[in-house]
Amino acid sequence: MSRTRLPNKYANAKFLLRTPFALAGFAVAILVNRVFPQIANVEIIDYEFPGGAVLNMNQAYQLVLLALILLYLIAGVYAWFDPDRRVRYLNRVPFRFAMGLALAAWDITGTKLLMLPQPFFPGPAKIIESFLMEGDYILQNTLYSLRLFAVGFLVGVVVGVGTGILIGWFARVYYWVFPVLKLTGVIPAVAWMPFALTLFPTPFSAASFLIVICAWFPVAFATARGITSTPKSHFEVARTLGAKTSYLVFHVAIPHAMPNIFTGISTANGFAFTTLVMAEMMGQPGGLGYYINASKVWSAYYKVFASILVMAILFSLIMWAIGAIQGRVLRWQRGLIHE
Repeated sequence: MSRTRLPNKYANAKFLLRTPFALAGFAVAILVNRVFPQIANVEIIDYEFPGGAVLNMNQAYQLVLLALILLYLIAGVYAWFDPDRRVRYLNRVPFRFAMGLALAAWDITGTKLLMLPQPFFPGPAKIIESFLMEGDYILQNTLYSLRLFAVGFLVGVVVGVGTGILIGWFARVYYWVFPVLKLTGVIPAVAWMPFALTLFPTPFSAASFLIVICAWFPVAFATARGITSTPKSHFEVARTLGAKTSYLVFHVAIPHAMPNIFTGISTANGFAFTTLVMAEMMGQPGGLGYYINASKVWSAYYKVFASILVMAILFSLIMWAIGAIQGRVLRWQRGLIHE
């Protein structure tokens, strides 16, 4: 009995000992921001908010670090109840500790001493100040980007899956459409911008078309490969049981192609996000790309970094959502693929 409990005790002790390191780096960053003297001449402005709250950039930065500590603390409590989640959490501890120390070093060199070239490399507190100055405007541009991305990406995925199924199932469609798919796939979506602006009535619809194009190719290509790679034995077994063509497509070929489809969707997400930003920088009336252009004109590079930060968070959340859907749809793969 003791031999079976011993590993669990060691695992619990290891988790409890290493978990604080995931938070310690951010605690050091807070301490550095509060204790290290402001040697360089940097203007620190107090911003007043409804309710009488007053914040400057350093206080807002410290609140962000506290929020990260709370987030990873909650993640640690959540991981405690599942062995697999514990392993993943412990694997990320060194990176999170190093990330906190990197923020502390960045704060010293970018804000306290201004050792980095200015205004191109502002400190983290200065970047957070962007949200104090014009958080509502950043939110408006973020929502514009999300709306544009959702329309283009979802349409591109649906059209891509449909095209891939047709190409993979019908030889005649493969003959006529697959060469077109390969031809358009190698052309960057932004290259179609002049034609899109001419063919479509609004900049929004033109940019949506570009995102559709760049999402369509990887999804269609991966779906077609998944359909054509379905073993013939699967179809023969289904036909022996009396399956018709529709059953073969929707219950044999498509389920087999699902891993390929999600691979194409994940790839398309990266392409679509890149195209989104580039399209917004080339003529959209809003969006994070538009916000970057507008900030760059005034050399407000801390606002550029703020929009990049928002992009990174959005992209991570979208990838997480795709991964969650994939894990739900492909739950039958658990135990078959080493994670």
